[in-house]
Amino acid sequence: MKRLIAALLLTATPALAFDISAMSEAEKAAFGDAVRDYLMANPEVLVESINVLEERRAASEAESDVALVASNRDAIFNDGHSWIGGNPDGDVTMVEFIDYRCGYCRKFNEQVHDLVEGDGNIRLILKEFPILGPDSETSARFAVAVKQIGGDGAYVQAHDALMAMRGAPSPEALKAIAAEIGVDGDEVLNSMNTESVSAVLRENRQLAERMAIMGTPTFVIGDTLLRGMPADGLEPAVAAARAGNG
Repeated sequence: MKRLIAALLLTATPALAFDISAMSEAEKAAFGDAVRDYLMANPEVLVESINVLEERRAASEAESDVALVASNRDAIFNDGHSWIGGNPDGDVTMVEFIDYRCGYCRKFNEQVHDLVEGDGNIRLILKEFPILGPDSETSARFAVAVKQIGGDGAYVQAHDALMAMRGAPSPEALKAIAAEIGVDGDEVLNSMNTESVSAVLRENRQLAERMAIMGTPTFVIGDTLLRGMPADGLEPAVAAARAGNG
């Protein structure tokens, strides 16, 4: 009987809802025992409930993220300062928030590059979002300064060099990168703390804050916000955006 009562209560519709506060202490104790006995005998009910809760939570977060993308669309896709690569006229835009000292950004850098190159119709935007300390900040400032001084071609070379760098971004190491990509290292280093560079990082950080982005890599593909690299890669999100479903 206890199990039957618990099962009915656990699966009750709003029409069958009851007020537990109206129970006597003895009735509350009996009800608690009944629920416990039922769950111990049918633990799969808890698993089912947790799965439903997780599905609802994920759906709610996805809906919220779509709204965040919509309300920040210009800053995400047309900020006027971020590097744009891939196919500038591509039918899908992919934005990546990066930190050059982030192990996952480094790990997936080649995968992102291969996807963009292999697809041929993706517009790629990179946004520096240094969150892992002083070396992250230094690396980001160097990349932005290189773009402002040397242009897009120099920037993408600096980007790849910073992703591959294993040591600290010391002035000597950054000058070496500058020399390799054909820009004046002293000029770049002297520009790293200027307002023009600071303004880019400030705008990126403010955008990330508005979108509740707290880690890297974070991607925006079409209308979809991906907080990290999905287990099945980025291709499904690209396909969904291309089909008008993301």
